[in-house]
Amino acid sequence: MWGMIATWRMAVEGITKGAKLLKEQKGAGDAIETAIREVEDFPYYKSVGYGGLPNEEMEVEMDAAYMDGDTLDIGAVCAIKDFANPVSIARRLSREKVNSFLAAEGAEKFAHKEGFERKNMLTDRAKAHYRKRVKETAAQEIRPYAGHDTVGMVCLDMSGKMTAATSTSGLFMKKKGRIGDSPVSGSGFYADSRRGAASATGLGEDLMKGCISYEIVRLMGEGMHPQKACETVVNYLDAQLKERRGQAGDLSLIAMNPQGEWGVATNIEGFSFAVVTEKQEPTVYLVTRTEDGHCTFETASEEWMENYMKTRMAPIEE
Repeated sequence: MWGMIATWRMAVEGITKGAKLLKEQKGAGDAIETAIREVEDFPYYKSVGYGGLPNEEMEVEMDAAYMDGDTLDIGAVCAIKDFANPVSIARRLSREKVNSFLAAEGAEKFAHKEGFERKNMLTDRAKAHYRKRVKETAAQEIRPYAGHDTVGMVCLDMSGKMTAATSTSGLFMKKKGRIGDSPVSGSGFYADSRRGAASATGLGEDLMKGCISYEIVRLMGEGMHPQKACETVVNYLDAQLKERRGQAGDLSLIAMNPQGEWGVATNIEGFSFAVVTEKQEPTVYLVTRTEDGHCTFETASEEWMENYMKTRMAPIEE
C-alpha cells in the first residue's frame, strides 16, 4: 500500500508527481520532496516558495522541514532567503547528526556550501501584493493569509516507510525573523513509520501550543483511526485555547497511518486537501465542519477547481 495526503488544493499537482514515483516503487523521501518542490516552484501560490508573500520588510523568508519516519531523523530551515527549494535543504540537513536545524544566515551558508540553487524568490507579483496590503492594512490586525498558507504533506511508500515535510513563506507581512509551526518538530509535522505521520497548517503561534502533529501520531500509534485522531486533537486544542484565551487561531491537520488510512480535521471553513493512494486517483476535497467538531468531505467540483486557479492567477489591482 502507498499513499500521500497534503494540505490545500495547491498540493494536488505535487502529489500527482509524487504518486508516479511511488507507483515505480521509489521511496517516500524522493516522492515527498518532489511533490513539495512542485508547489515551491509555482509562482502563483502566494504562501510557499517562489512568489511567496514577503515579511513587513518585503523580504521572502521561508521555513521548511523534512522527517524520516524510519529513523526519526529531522532536518529543518527557518527564515532562509534566496534559495529555490527549502524542502530539499531541509532533507539534506536530516542526514546530519547535529546541526540539523539551521536558521537564516546559517541556513543560507550551509545551502550555498552544499551547492543548492540560489534564486531571488521575490516576484513582481508578490511585490504588488505587498504594496496593496500596505495600503489596506495600515491600522488593521495582520491575520494568516486568507485561503491557505503552509503546504504540509505525509507520504507512505510500498516498503512501509513514512515521511512528513512542510514548506512555507509564513505569515504575510510578518515581523522579520518570525517563525511559525512549520519547521518545528511535533507541531508542524511528525512522522513515525510504525505509528503514522501528520502535518499542520494554520496559525503557527496557536498550532505550537498543542504539539499537535505529534499528538495525532501518538493516538494513531495507540490504534486510533487517523480521522478520529485528527478530530480529537484539533477539537481539544481549539476548546482549550478558547477556554483559556477566549479565541483560537486557524488549526488544520492531515494525517495517514501505516495502513494508508487517512484523516483530516479543521476548526475553520474553507479548508481543502489533496489525497492520492494506490486505490484512489489524485483528488481534491473540501471540508465541512459540524458544530460538534466532526469533519465531512466532498470532492471539489470542476467549477470550484477552475475558479481556484482563476483567482490565484488574476491580475492584481493596486
